[in-house]
Amino acid sequence: MAFPTYAVSTELDAVNQILSSVGQAPVTTLDLQNPEVAIVINTIREVSRQVQLEGWTFNTERDYKLERDVVTNKIAYPFNMLAIDSNNSYHQDHYNLVRREGFVYCTYHHSEIFDEDIQADILWYFDFQQLPPAAQAYITAKAARMCATKMVGDKELNMLLQEQEQTTRAALIDYECQQGDYSMFGHPDGQNYYTSYQPYRALFRQ
Repeated sequence: MAFPTYAVSTELDAVNQILSSVGQAPVTTLDLQNPEVAIVINTIREVSRQVQLEGWTFNTERDYKLERDVVTNKIAYPFNMLAIDSNNSYHQDHYNLVRREGFVYCTYHHSEIFDEDIQADILWYFDFQQLPPAAQAYITAKAARMCATKMVGDKELNMLLQEQEQTTRAALIDYECQQGDYSMFGHPDGQNYYTSYQPYRALFRQ
């Protein structure tokens, strides 16, 4: 069954929205030989990475299994992974994971060789078209303000675009709250419950 695609925004849509914000004509292709298009598309991608680095429900995945290579016992660092942390439920504080020369590296053990597969909490980077509409709208609005500063330098226009940026960020945070099912007691994976104070945890030592 085919699904409608009008709810999905593309980079071209975002580029044209930004070009119209700064008084430029729309384009039909992402031609990087066009200076204005190059500035806009690079700004969109820069902003998209900055926004996704904040960590949202749509690009955060917990308890994700990273498997070792059967020969080298190394774990390749996925090209679209922005951040990684070992899952505390599985590994406690046994690992501190970072990227090193294309592989997952543990700074505690000073090695990229692992004797077990890793259950990790991961922050992913996604292409613009894969993001939820609320994130697309915020990224576009923020990129529009930045492009206006670079290409026009009109203070009044910048203020108007800043208002739009604030409005779309509020909508994104609202989306995040709805999707994340947060509560005043925290956000345990898959459930909401309150964990009372446990004095022994304050005294616990490795």
